[in-house]
Amino acid sequence: MSPTRGRIGGHERLAALVTAGAFAVFLLLWLWWAAHPRNSFPPTPGKSIGRVFWEIRHGDFWADLGYSTRRILIGFGIAAVMALPLGILAGRSRLWQAGVMPFSEFVRYMPVTAFLSFSIIQFGLDERQKWFIIWMGTFWQLVLMVADDVKRVPNEFVDAGRTLGLSNTKILRRIVLRAAAPRLWDSHRLALGWAWTWVVLAEQVNPKHGLGYAIDLGRRYNNYDKIFGYLLVLGVVGLITDQVWRAIGRHLFRHEQLGR
Repeated sequence: MSPTRGRIGGHERLAALVTAGAFAVFLLLWLWWAAHPRNSFPPTPGKSIGRVFWEIRHGDFWADLGYSTRRILIGFGIAAVMALPLGILAGRSRLWQAGVMPFSEFVRYMPVTAFLSFSIIQFGLDERQKWFIIWMGTFWQLVLMVADDVKRVPNEFVDAGRTLGLSNTKILRRIVLRAAAPRLWDSHRLALGWAWTWVVLAEQVNPKHGLGYAIDLGRRYNNYDKIFGYLLVLGVVGLITDQVWRAIGRHLFRHEQLGR
């Protein structure tokens, strides 16, 4: 084994130990908080995890997970399809940048929660309302991230393409997008994480199943072990999604590390 590979392996093992330690500290703090004599809240990790397993065997866990996943795929998918070309144009054209970037910055500071009433009036209480909330929470941020990823492509690459006589379209397709692809992939990974957050808000309004609906139902009936159990589920599902996205990115873009 080469010295370089040995150092990389050592760093990976150290990183895994640090990650495990962080989760262990989190669980210890949770146990300490739940065991305090003056606290009847929150439930212990054991009760919360036990509730999740009960829901898996006897409740609507799989239906809730399926509904939330479908809503995220549609809402985030629409946001990504719209944001990618708009962000690329804003990143490569000063006129598009002037038209898109300031307005995106303006809208992204508006709290998504403030659009709940608007979404109900505009789309009613069906699935479109939930897709809109997820879209609203991810689209404007993603436009800015895509534009920044494209702008960070070195000008030397573009100049080399012009020297070779490539058209602007070919420069964009063969040079800019290829150079920016690893960062674009990573930006979409981050935005997908936000989608898992906004689906909880979206499912507060007349839902038919969903993880957010289950959490809200637990709140109504003071079922705190269900609330914390489903929060753990959201964290685990989000972490798995994130790691799968990273692994695919490392496979697609071996020349660049996305796992930082």
